Amino acid sequence: MTQERTIVKGDAGHSRRTDQSRRTQAERRTQTRAALIAAGRTLFTERGFAGAGREEIVERAGLTRGALYHHFASKEDLFAAVYEEVERDLCDAVIAAAATSSDPVDGLRLGAFAFLDAAATPEVRRVVLLDGPAVLAPEVQHEIAQRYGLGLVREALRAAAAAGRLAVGPVDLLAPVLLAALHEAATSIADGADEDGMRQVVESLLTAITSRPA
Repeated sequence: MTQERTIVKGDAGHSRRTDQSRRTQAERRTQTRAALIAAGRTLFTERGFAGAGREEIVERAGLTRGALYHHFASKEDLFAAVYEEVERDLCDAVIAAAATSSDPVDGLRLGAFAFLDAAATPEVRRVVLLDGPAVLAPEVQHEIAQRYGLGLVREALRAAAAAGRLAVGPVDLLAPVLLAALHEAATSIADGADEDGMRQVVESLLTAITSRPA
């Protein structure tokens, strides 16, 4: 009986140690991946995709090239992860700006202007607007847009439609057109176009597709 109890206790202790080891390994993997993305995000912003070398990325992350290729199949794969993270943060900023108004059309306008403001920042300009289209396959960009920007625009338009304030539709057809227009405006700003003038163009576009409160 004593021997059987000892074996059971040993097995339970081994199981706990195994679970802890697995958690520790998972945490290390998460930390390593995050460090690579952070290093890539900094260097892709500062030097562009072509100018950021693999060795420099792993050195900035304090890791080895083996760690890079354990988590990412290529530099392009790492860039895609950085691109998605920047897109997610960009959407968070747009949501925060839109949430400052309870009016759905005003929220749409504030969100659009927050997007244009972000286009002037080095990170969004380089990663999302300039290098993204050149580095990522169209289907990858489309998939990320579906999960972030397009979903956000669609939700904002649906709110305007629910309030009876949408003059053009249907929403599912209008959303990708509006997102493309905003991306084009943002890319023009990133390329050096007059930001105030582009904001006026976007303002006119939003005015054309929405209506005033009854």
